[in-house]
Amino acid sequence: MKNLFKQTLAIAVIAMSFSCSEEFLDNTGVAGESQPTASFTSADAEQATLTNTNIPAAFVNGIYAQMIQAGSGGTDLNHDDFGQKGYDIYGDMLCGDMALSVSTYGWYRADITEFQAPQDFTRGRNRMVWRYYYRIVRSANNVIASLGGNDAVPEIDENKYAMGQAKALRAHSYFYLTQYFQKEYVPNEAILPLHIEPDTENKPKSTAEEVYNQMEADLTDAISLLDGFNRASKNQVDQNVARMIYAYVLGAKGGRWQDVADLTNDVITTTNHTMLQPAQVTVVPADGTSNTFNDVNFTNNWMWGIDITENNGLGLVSWWGQVDAFSYSYAWAGDYKAIDANLYAAIPANDARKGQFLNDPANGRHLQPLLKFAASGTIGGDSEVVTADYVYMRIEEAYLLNAEANARIPNEAAARISLKALLDLRVPSSAYVDTLTGQALIDEIYLQTRIELWGEGKSYLAMKRNKATVTRGSNHLSFVGQPIPYNDERMQFEIPQDEIQNNPFLSNQNQ
Repeated sequence: MKNLFKQTLAIAVIAMSFSCSEEFLDNTGVAGESQPTASFTSADAEQATLTNTNIPAAFVNGIYAQMIQAGSGGTDLNHDDFGQKGYDIYGDMLCGDMALSVSTYGWYRADITEFQAPQDFTRGRNRMVWRYYYRIVRSANNVIASLGGNDAVPEIDENKYAMGQAKALRAHSYFYLTQYFQKEYVPNEAILPLHIEPDTENKPKSTAEEVYNQMEADLTDAISLLDGFNRASKNQVDQNVARMIYAYVLGAKGGRWQDVADLTNDVITTTNHTMLQPAQVTVVPADGTSNTFNDVNFTNNWMWGIDITENNGLGLVSWWGQVDAFSYSYAWAGDYKAIDANLYAAIPANDARKGQFLNDPANGRHLQPLLKFAASGTIGGDSEVVTADYVYMRIEEAYLLNAEANARIPNEAAARISLKALLDLRVPSSAYVDTLTGQALIDEIYLQTRIELWGEGKSYLAMKRNKATVTRGSNHLSFVGQPIPYNDERMQFEIPQDEIQNNPFLSNQNQ
C-alpha cells in the first residue's frame, strides 16, 4: 500500500507540474507583498490535458499530498506548519484537552496555548490556518472546473469519483475555516470569502448561511458521485467519509440532528469498519512494529488516513515530530504534549483508555500519551524519518456522533445503544448509561468523545458543538484553573493582516 501511495503521489506531482503555475505550489510570497486568497486560485490550468481520465485522479491525489505537506501554511519553515494534522494540534490545544506540560523550544506556547494569535490578526498562525485551507479550496476548484464545473456530472466513473472527492475536500476545508474563524453558527454573519471557481478575483465575505449552504451542496453531490467508488487506499475520501464530513457540518450548524443521526447511521450500517477491541486500545511500543495508531492498515477502524512513506520526506516537522515521544521529536526533547489533568482524572480507573497515558507524577513525562501513540520502541525514536501514518477519521467517531445526535433529537434509546456499543469495548460495564437522561446523557457523550478521540483533532469541534466551557487542569503552563467558554475571543483565529491589506473588500471591514 505504501508503494501505491508513492506511485499516485508521483503522478500527482507530475500532473501539477504541467498544469499549474508556480504560484500553485508556492504560496509564501515576498515579505511585505503577500497576495490575497483570491490570487491563490490558479486560472491557467492546461485543461485540455484532462481528457485523459487518469489525470483528474492524479490531481485529487495532489490535494491529498498537500494535506501532509510541510510549509503548506505558507511558512519557510515553521515547525508547526505541516498540513491538516498541524491544525488538529491547534484545535486540541485551544480547547485545552491537550496540555503543553513542558516547553523548552517554545512551539505552540505563545500563539496557541497563551492565545496570542487569536487576539492579534498580525500573528503568523492566523495566516497559516487561512492559507492552508484556502490552498486546498483552490486545488479542489481546479479539479472541479477541469471536469466541467460545479453543475457538471461526469459520464466516466473515474471522473465522477474525482469530482466527488474534490467536492468533499472543498467542503472539508470550508468546514474547518468556519470552525476556526467563526465563534458559532450565526446565519447572517459575514465570515469568509467563498471561492467555488478557479478565478483570481477578490471577493467580499459571504454569510455563514451561504458558506454552509455551499458545503451542504458539495457534500450532497459528493455522496451521490462516490456511489460505487471502491478506493485504492484509505487516503481517499469514499462515500462514508463524505457522509461523516456532512454530519460534522450539520452538527456544527445545529438544529438538524435527525439528519446527523441518519448520516451516521448510514455509515454504521453500511461500513465494513469495526471499532477497536479492548486489547487494541493501548499499544506496546516496539521498534519496527505497526500498531493501532501508527499504521493506517493495521486495524480495521481507520476510515480515513494517510499512509506515510519515506518518499513524503517527513521528519521533525510533522505531527509525530510534535506529539510522539517515541519519534525524533519535540515531544521527546522538551516540548511535552499531555492529556489535560482534569480530563485524565475524569477517566475511570477501570477504563482501558486510562492506560494510554503515563501515570507517574514524579516523571516529567506524566500524562504523555506513551501507550496511545508510539512510532517506535525507543524514546526519542530510532530514525529521523517519519513513516508512521496519519489518522484523519475513525469509525468510533460515527458511533459517538450518532449518540450525540440522537440524544439531542431526543431519541435517548438510540443514543444509549450507540454509546454503549463503544463503551462495551472500553469499560467492564456500560450499564450506568441506562440511568442517564437529558443533559446528563449529552454530557456523558461529550466526555466520551474527548476521551476516545484525544489527540486526534476532534476535541475542539466537540467543544463548539456542545457549547462547552473547559477549565484547564494543573499541568498546563498558563491559564490554569480558568474556565474558557467555546465562544471566547481566544477560541477563534482572526482573518490575517495580509489578507485584509490585499483584499479591498475586507480592508475597510472590522474583524
